[in-house]
Amino acid sequence: MSISIIVAFITGVLGPLIVLFIKNKLDKKAEKPDMVLETLKVSELIMTKMEHIKDVFKSDRVWVTQFHNGGNFYPTGKSMAKFSILYEVVGVGVSSVQGNFHNIPVNLFSRSINELLENDVIEISDYKDETIATFGLKYIAEDTGCKSGYLFAIKTIEGKFIGTLGLDFTKRKTKLDIESINHLQQHSASIGGVLMTHLNQ
Repeated sequence: MSISIIVAFITGVLGPLIVLFIKNKLDKKAEKPDMVLETLKVSELIMTKMEHIKDVFKSDRVWVTQFHNGGNFYPTGKSMAKFSILYEVVGVGVSSVQGNFHNIPVNLFSRSINELLENDVIEISDYKDETIATFGLKYIAEDTGCKSGYLFAIKTIEGKFIGTLGLDFTKRKTKLDIESINHLQQHSASIGGVLMTHLNQ
């Protein structure tokens, strides 16, 4: 076999295959989203939505928690369920609570988390009213200066509980009507959609 036949074979048959192989490799790399850019986009979407919620419902603090694993139990090695406040917006003169809620074991808030898991909403129009169930949140409200609070389960389309949307009223007691509660549940579902889109990328 002459060299010219070998060269013709390589350039005519193998050449296009090599080009396709390299192109496919480059395309696969190009399809991979930039993790930092995607995180910033999601954060901007959620923060904008939270600012809107704060303004429309005149709350003083709006926050979103997400569940995550965090460490392992000794000696079983089983993963611990924890949550953290990942997003928060506050009004003028209102203190942030985000720094106090990182890697919190779920079992420390089992009453309130169970309530959200079963009923999707916790409505506490007055933390000092003894007739209103506070699901173990009263001492947190006292520490954070919260007079009224509303919590909404953030769930996936499949119903998986992935976090919480919270509204705190620190300057005045506030009773939200059923229309507002329904509207906030829609916001919670929308935030869940944004989070799941990001987590599935």
